[in-house]
Amino acid sequence: MDTFSFSAASVSPNSKQSHSIKPPLPFIRLSIINLSPLTVSASSTKDVWRRTSLTTLSSSSSYSLSSSTHQFTHKHRRKQETVYLDHSVDMEDLLVSISQTRNEQELYSLLSPFKGRQLSIRFMVSLISRENDWQRSLAILDWINEVALYSPSVYAYNVVIRNVLRAKQWKIAHGLFDEMRQRALSPDRYTYSTLITYFGKEGRFDTALSWLQKMEEDRVSGDLVLYSNLIELSRKLCDYSKAISIFARLKRSNILPDLVAYNSMINVFGKAKLFREARLLIQEMKTAGVTPDTVSYSTLLIIYVENEKFVEALSVFSEMNEVKCPLDLTTCNVMIDVYGQLDMAKEADRLFWSMRKMGIEPNVVSYNTLLRVYGEAELFGEAIHLFRLMQRKCIEQNVVTYNTMIKMYGKSLEHEKATNLIQEMKNKGMEPNAITYSTIISIWGKARKLDRAAILFQKLRSSGVEIDQVLYQTMIVAYEKAGLVAHAKRLLHELKRPEYMSRETAITILAGAGRIEEATWVFRQAFDAGEVKDISVFGCMIDLYSKNRKHANVIEVFEKMRGVGYFPDSNVIALVLNAYGKLRDFEKADAVYREMVEEGCIFPDEVHFQMLTLYGARKDFEMVESLFMSLESDVNINKKELHLVVAGIFERANRLNDASRIMNRLSQRGTSKS
Repeated sequence: MDTFSFSAASVSPNSKQSHSIKPPLPFIRLSIINLSPLTVSASSTKDVWRRTSLTTLSSSSSYSLSSSTHQFTHKHRRKQETVYLDHSVDMEDLLVSISQTRNEQELYSLLSPFKGRQLSIRFMVSLISRENDWQRSLAILDWINEVALYSPSVYAYNVVIRNVLRAKQWKIAHGLFDEMRQRALSPDRYTYSTLITYFGKEGRFDTALSWLQKMEEDRVSGDLVLYSNLIELSRKLCDYSKAISIFARLKRSNILPDLVAYNSMINVFGKAKLFREARLLIQEMKTAGVTPDTVSYSTLLIIYVENEKFVEALSVFSEMNEVKCPLDLTTCNVMIDVYGQLDMAKEADRLFWSMRKMGIEPNVVSYNTLLRVYGEAELFGEAIHLFRLMQRKCIEQNVVTYNTMIKMYGKSLEHEKATNLIQEMKNKGMEPNAITYSTIISIWGKARKLDRAAILFQKLRSSGVEIDQVLYQTMIVAYEKAGLVAHAKRLLHELKRPEYMSRETAITILAGAGRIEEATWVFRQAFDAGEVKDISVFGCMIDLYSKNRKHANVIEVFEKMRGVGYFPDSNVIALVLNAYGKLRDFEKADAVYREMVEEGCIFPDEVHFQMLTLYGARKDFEMVESLFMSLESDVNINKKELHLVVAGIFERANRLNDASRIMNRLSQRGTSKS
């Protein structure tokens, strides 16, 4: 099989320039290896690219490129303009011919009639853009630069960079970028946007951010779409600190976020547990002239509910009604849940039955949520009535519906009815899931029927049903409560073996159960094997070690986390700073804090106060004063707590005059909270 290089160095034997990033490559498409060789002389391909409507440009079928060019030149001699043959060349036919070339020499021969630059650079860029094979597009770029000697074009490079990135040729993309610089071309917004987007989508986030940094160093302004894409990629990767950092860069670039960007950031702040910042974004949107919509409010509601901040959710819902923001199905479902959590079953009931009046049709989630509210309020009659009403009206019921009813029967101590519902599910062709079985096992455990729970668990394992962390934990707890410690330990030991479940899941279970030694062993094995991909796994290990005062282990996991490119969230930062403080490693604590601040990370007040305390512990009162002054000017910081923290630091150091000065500043402000 023929092989060839798409390197510009192969164009001329005497050429000294070489592309280290474009090594010799085998022919591209296996499907065309067996095609017969092309005859690539000008005479044999004379009519390949010509449009039928323009054949009169030549007086004979044996069209000569040189004579045609002469005719065009003579016709426009007076205008002294460059005349291109773009309209006389059929790009579709030319692309077909290019697709049949098997090596660089054939491709160059095919394009040789145009080496005098009879085609415009715009035509050539369009040609590259429509060439699907990245290697051929690279060869065409070399022909443009080294054979036809066009002036280097940033547009041509942008298209080829896009093509090689689509093929995941990361090193070649880097090389093309460097080559642009060597040819005195300035990468533009499209260049950087393409590099950032493709590297980010592939999970190469540190590299994507390095391109962003280069873009800013070159003073190339990003746009809203670019920053929004980066924020969304960070969010999907659960790397919320990076998303916050990018949002800060967006605003530093004087780009006004739009509704979509704001809504995405409300979600990001919530996931990062920066609830105050998420709430303040609603106000910021109004100030910036961006009206919060239903998605804005429902996103904030979901954040509060996920973190059991039900009173705050109720406040947001009240504001939503005050500004007459229309409700949607998601908002109603969330608020039914909120009312239930606040023991406001009547309000939940009222909202559910008023949904149709608002033109919102309740779905299965609405029914399931109200069922759960009834069950938690011990309104068992209403729950059973609603459950049977769904069946009479042929309203879809799913696994969640039955799980909710099974849990309710367990609460009312009707164990057999709960068990019968599993059979009813199966009769309807509905397969019980791990939550179904864990609920039943929990019910039997509470009813002192551990033998039935153990038999069911063994049947599930032998039947091949996926045993998730909830089911494992339920059985472990059931054994421990019954005093069967050996059985519980056996299950914990099994979690070390990857054939039972993924190591990430095992780590989460072991960490949740407080099993330090087992979790540590599995985590290290998984990390060394490159199996820890979920950022939350690092977080749960740091949390486990911190609770058990294993400060050196906290730092170990944190360094591994940063080593693979993850940004820590505010909770992790707080635990890491505390660990460095306990280890008296104040310099590293300071370095981590500064790095995160420089990246634009936003912390809750407690993290800032913790850093102040660490500065005080190492008696660096100059840094205490510096950070205090910085935080005092931050409108988002609780000023009363800030002054009390700093005054306490000075007091513990027996610097009573400084402590008094700080408290006097608070009195002069005349406020207790900014």
